[in-house]
Amino acid sequence: MALLQCGGGQPGLRSGGWVVALAATLLAACGGGDDGGAVSPPATCSVSDQQQWLGRYMNDWYFWYRLSPRPDPSSFADVESYFQASLYTGIDPAFPADRWSRSQDTASFDQFYGEGRTLGYGVSVAGLEVEGQPEQPLYVRHVEPLSPAAALGVQRGDEVLAIDGRSAADLIASNDFSGLTAEAEGEVMTLALRRNGVQRTLTVKAAIYTLTPVSGTAVQTTAAGRRLGYVAVKDMIDQALAPMDAAFSRLRAERVDDLVLDLRYNGGGLVSTGGTLASYAAGARAADRRYATLLYNDKQTSSNQTFRFSAPASALGLPRVVVLMGRRTCSASEQVINGLRGAGIDVVAIGETSCGKPLGSLPIDACGRTYSAINFESVNDRNEGRYFDGFDATCPVAEDFTAAQGSPGDPLMAAAMHFVDQGSCPVTLAAQAGRKKALSAPAPRGARGGDGDERGVMIPR
Repeated sequence: MALLQCGGGQPGLRSGGWVVALAATLLAACGGGDDGGAVSPPATCSVSDQQQWLGRYMNDWYFWYRLSPRPDPSSFADVESYFQASLYTGIDPAFPADRWSRSQDTASFDQFYGEGRTLGYGVSVAGLEVEGQPEQPLYVRHVEPLSPAAALGVQRGDEVLAIDGRSAADLIASNDFSGLTAEAEGEVMTLALRRNGVQRTLTVKAAIYTLTPVSGTAVQTTAAGRRLGYVAVKDMIDQALAPMDAAFSRLRAERVDDLVLDLRYNGGGLVSTGGTLASYAAGARAADRRYATLLYNDKQTSSNQTFRFSAPASALGLPRVVVLMGRRTCSASEQVINGLRGAGIDVVAIGETSCGKPLGSLPIDACGRTYSAINFESVNDRNEGRYFDGFDATCPVAEDFTAAQGSPGDPLMAAAMHFVDQGSCPVTLAAQAGRKKALSAPAPRGARGGDGDERGVMIPR
């Protein structure tokens, strides 16, 4: 029985009690590999059978299969260590080493990308911004609105004094924020915070909560009287589509002059959702243009896939889009920037350099584990891609985590308002250091242990 179902059928095949398919909501693909693009499932869920299956899969579908190591699976005691040892190490000057391929529990993967829910506490901190600087304060940068942390009143701008008894200085020095990650419902995290000089200690209990992928919509008037529409999108998942449509319907009804897309904490997700977001901005200006083309390895060229701009009824059709971005703007959210630029839309980027991931995965499941090995690269309508150093900001601006995200007091938003009025960047010398740091601090491999819940992914659906 094949893992990849051809002919446009839905994935979800089972054999012998274990799932041998792509994640439930993902697009099935056909390829041109040695066995017609299909990889037989592992005979059993023993370590050796899973390793043999993974080796076959990587040889057929991994983007760098020609350049990657071929370790002896018998040298590894578990599947994950064998997987990590099989990843491309960067021997080709055209491509950096693979720091993006990962695996995770299938239940959590399906929960996030299929159901729009996740397990956790719901609080993210500004750890990357103070990496190697334990003398600096550590701030909360984002709180999921429907999370346990939000229910206890945790807010962006709260200063973190300690997590589970470990001081902020210790967390920063060790670059270890794993205390923010829960492994099971009911786990607790002790969070010591300070706001306006008042300290408090909270016990946050992990739970499964519903994500809020579109976290903000507003219309603001600039000093010159321009109406500026603002939409913050954090997760490129199906559950973003309805609130996204509502947001742009409002902006269209209010006849905004300019659009700000806030993607600073958007780690990516589904290509189709990113394409829809870009289509709301571009409208008829990008009609019939390619949003993105996904290019697989030479064994799987028949899986190459093109996504085109659509024509939503509430599209704005603007010639220029302002994007608020940073080092967590990654993968499918960077694809929005690249796709718009490829269609001739002027993208003004404000913030810091983006993460640099023009690559994506066709996640596949075996024995309860979902593997997101890099399978393809993405290019726009002008065949532009390979932005491994990220996109530089048009206007480099550092964040102020004590300012409400998207408010006039938010430095990124203030810079956007200045730019649409003046056509130039405000002077922000402090941002120059932040921009350089962003280039030197690539996103860590894997979803665990970071300072938040952004997941740098690009999934072909």
